[in-house]
Amino acid sequence: MIEISEFDGVTQIRMSREVKGEPLFWVSAYLVDDLLIDSGCMHTSVELMDFLDSRQISRVVNMHYHEDHIGANGLLQERRNVEILAHEWSLDFIGNPPGLPRYREQAWGKPLGSSAGRCPDFLETENYKLEVVDTPGHCPGHISLVERTRGWVFSGDLFIGRELWVAGPETDVTDMIRSMKNLMSMHSGEFTLLTSLRTIRRDGRKALSGFVSRYQELAQLAKSLASSGMDTKSIVNRLFGQESVFDAMTAGQYSSANLVKLLLEAEI
Repeated sequence: MIEISEFDGVTQIRMSREVKGEPLFWVSAYLVDDLLIDSGCMHTSVELMDFLDSRQISRVVNMHYHEDHIGANGLLQERRNVEILAHEWSLDFIGNPPGLPRYREQAWGKPLGSSAGRCPDFLETENYKLEVVDTPGHCPGHISLVERTRGWVFSGDLFIGRELWVAGPETDVTDMIRSMKNLMSMHSGEFTLLTSLRTIRRDGRKALSGFVSRYQELAQLAKSLASSGMDTKSIVNRLFGQESVFDAMTAGQYSSANLVKLLLEAEI
């Protein structure tokens, strides 16, 4: 399943595996002149190639190496001979994608390997200049792209448009909050967040600031509850009501308990 929309000169390409006529999990790629930001998942790679058939594409930049961001890399490189760029930390994973847990392979599919090079500090297209910013937190090797004159921030999975009450094995809450603060420091006023889910937020500063404040509040409360003798499960119930359904869906890889443990360690 693929949906296309236009935003201030940027083409947003929303993609999802379709199950019984319904989208499973959305992911967005963006086309800025001839630069493609991410390539979605393997399950939608053919649909993406069909859409791009009449478009000029010279480069792909991957915000990070996860399978829902590099899924069409292999086809794009094979059929269109495009250059693929990413953070240095991500290159080996893009070239040799690791095995996936069953739920991730079902949702997004296992991508083909592709040859990627280290992303430069700036990516210039015909009309825009995108600054490449290291923004770890969701995972190591995560980047964001900032177009200062237009006030655009392509935030990848650093901020996906809503608060999540789970954390995975690569999440680092301290890095995540630092990365968000760094993006806010790069703009004197409001800016637009173009996320890798479906969300485009014109109130990007407000969105990031609210997220940072909320997580700082949660970290302070979690540490206070732990100091009073409360265990992780009890803190989860106090903060979130109950454990997330993602705990069972992912065999514990993504859970509220993981998030609580990170909040207790966070320096934010």
